[in-house]
Amino acid sequence: MLIVCFDWKGIIHHEFVPRGETVNKEFYLKVMKRLREAERRKRPEAWTNKTWMLHHDNAPAHVSLLIREFLVKQDTIVVAQTSYSPDLAPVDFFLFPKLKSTLKGRRFQTIEEIKENLLQDLCAVPQNTFQDAFQNWKKCWEWCINSRGEYFEGDKSD
Repeated sequence: MLIVCFDWKGIIHHEFVPRGETVNKEFYLKVMKRLREAERRKRPEAWTNKTWMLHHDNAPAHVSLLIREFLVKQDTIVVAQTSYSPDLAPVDFFLFPKLKSTLKGRRFQTIEEIKENLLQDLCAVPQNTFQDAFQNWKKCWEWCINSRGEYFEGDKSD
C-alpha cells in the first residue's frame, strides 16, 4: 500500500506501508508526524504561516480520536471529507487512477520493481497536473454544494 500526501505544487510525502503492517490509528499517527516534518522542510512558507491544510478521507484510522486530538494539538487545519463521497478526494479521482494507468499492462518480477516504477511515475507528474487536479477538486466541491450533497453522476449536477 502506498500513502501519498501532496498539494498543488506536487508530492510532499510518500511511503509504502510495510508488508504485514496494518494502517491503524497508531500507524497513521506516525505517518502524520512524518508528514508534518516533510511539510516543514518542503513548504517552509506554509509551515511558518500555518496556512497548510490536511485533507484525508473518512477511514477509521484517519478520524480516530487519537488523530483528531493530535491534529488539534498541532493546530492543523483539516478540510472535511463528506460521508460517502470518495469522488471528492483528489487521491481517488486524480492521483491513483493516473498511477494505475501508467502501470497498466506492464509486468514486474518483484514487489521492489513495482515500487521503483511507481515512484518514478509519481515523481514524473508535473506541477501543472497537480494544479489542474486542485482546480478539478474545487469544481467537485461546487457540484456537491449545488446538489446539496445529493448523489449525482457525470461531470456536473443539473
